[in-house]
Amino acid sequence: MSFIQVKRTRAQESRAAIERLYIVMKHLFIRGYYKPFGVSGTSIREALLVLSPEIYGSINDTDKVELEGLIYVMERLPKGIEECRFIKLTSEEGYGNSSFEVIIPAKRRRNCYRIDDEQMFIEITRGRSEIYDLLTHLTFLYIEAEKIKNRALDEKGRKTREWVKMEKIVEGGLTITNKNRELAFSYLSIILGRTFGETERIYERFEGSENYHGLFHVVYWLGKLALQESADDKDRSISFTATLRERIGHHIYGDRWAARIKEYLLNNDLMGRPIHVISSNLHSVLNSLYAFAAIGNMPGGWKGIEKTALELSKLKNAPLNQKVQAYAEKHGVKFLEDPSGTNISVQIMDLAKLDIDRLPEELMVDKEYIQQSKPVILMMDYAFGEQAYEVMDELLRPVESDKETILMPIHTISVMGKAGILTGNKGDIMIPTAHVFEGTADNYPIENQLTAQQFKGYGLEVFEGPMITVLGTSLQNRDILNYFKSSSWRCIGLEMEGAHFQKAIQAASKIRKNIDREVELRYAYYASDNPLISGSTLASGSLGAVGVKPTYLITLKILGQILRSN
Repeated sequence: MSFIQVKRTRAQESRAAIERLYIVMKHLFIRGYYKPFGVSGTSIREALLVLSPEIYGSINDTDKVELEGLIYVMERLPKGIEECRFIKLTSEEGYGNSSFEVIIPAKRRRNCYRIDDEQMFIEITRGRSEIYDLLTHLTFLYIEAEKIKNRALDEKGRKTREWVKMEKIVEGGLTITNKNRELAFSYLSIILGRTFGETERIYERFEGSENYHGLFHVVYWLGKLALQESADDKDRSISFTATLRERIGHHIYGDRWAARIKEYLLNNDLMGRPIHVISSNLHSVLNSLYAFAAIGNMPGGWKGIEKTALELSKLKNAPLNQKVQAYAEKHGVKFLEDPSGTNISVQIMDLAKLDIDRLPEELMVDKEYIQQSKPVILMMDYAFGEQAYEVMDELLRPVESDKETILMPIHTISVMGKAGILTGNKGDIMIPTAHVFEGTADNYPIENQLTAQQFKGYGLEVFEGPMITVLGTSLQNRDILNYFKSSSWRCIGLEMEGAHFQKAIQAASKIRKNIDREVELRYAYYASDNPLISGSTLASGSLGAVGVKPTYLITLKILGQILRSN
């Protein structure tokens, strides 16, 4: 009998690498610690190199340090982490009440604490997705640090002239001036394996933020710790506290978060009103409902809305945003800060106090319906990955006491977010018909109240079809994404929360009967990146003003349906 040998495709190899990554990470979490250059750490590095995610660019090029990926990762890790040999992931364990300074990364809200010169603690409150995200970013850093170490030594294992110069620049506190700038960039570019021009450009991006150290500092310390581990046996390690391992998966933070919201609704007699849940940013719904009345004298129509949104998005217009917020607070909006640890802030909007006559005409509000039903909008900030299931599951649970059980009067649930697009460009819109959970057989068809047709005529490309809920944006590679795009799945984009939200909503509506079985659902995403196009990944920078138009267009379509009876 002969057997046909079937060669595995790159997509299959990549999916296998993702599975290995998650199995190893889960094992290490249960174990409690690992060394990045021990056996287990090596397994993670090798799997990540096989996967070669798009967001990490040239991670597989042993001669070049990946610069775009480096700045992307540093924006999401605490300032000074490159100096720390020991990194500990913790639960909420009281460090917030200590004298340690809280360090919050620029692009990821998480509390971090520099315990001493060598140790950084990172607080985990968003579940497993956050742990996997962190471990992947840290693994990328160690891979790049190894490249820097190799370029810091010559063939005889001695420090190169360029590395000695780098030591003087960083350890000696040398200031980069116009006079020595080009010489310093020459040394740095050789260590990075990059051109002078590439080094200069990424240096400017690093200098533009106070949330992490400059490029010279980061590169030097990454290389220094790698050299110390190699020459002096000063191992680096990552560990997880016992409390974190006990709490993960038990909805501790989601329970606290939901309880605070329900307490406010009960205390303010809002629980008997129709509640419309929106998961989105915390500015577009607020501005769409209150900015025109707060600012006054703004041009009408869609162009007026777009112009107002662009003005409010500018950093220099902070006083204008404060004016809108103050007006909103006087007209039924309550801002609930999040003491629970989820990092998901909430706005409760009592639309009975809304000045209906001063809304944008584009909303086409049914005034009589609003006055009679007095709806409430429960506006929640973005969740992160698996955390979406935890918070939505807890929010949709009834309020229970010894005397009674009060069901949550949820009428609609809307989700608007950023997502990677597979056919199209940054700023385009995606309308999902289903969420397909990557790496599993789980899929969640949606009766979406939003359609592509509703967005026609605004000058934006709109795509409709299934979307992938991925395990992490930092693990996606071209082969897997092309498979989902070109196979019979015909997926239009990828995001991290959709399947988790749907899992909670379907359980609450169809199994537990906690909310109406026919609760209306609205999902829409705007493209933050296209990971299949070089230079268009998340690492290439933020959307900027390009994201304003699709954000507000989706917001208006969601609100337009909420504010009408049909």
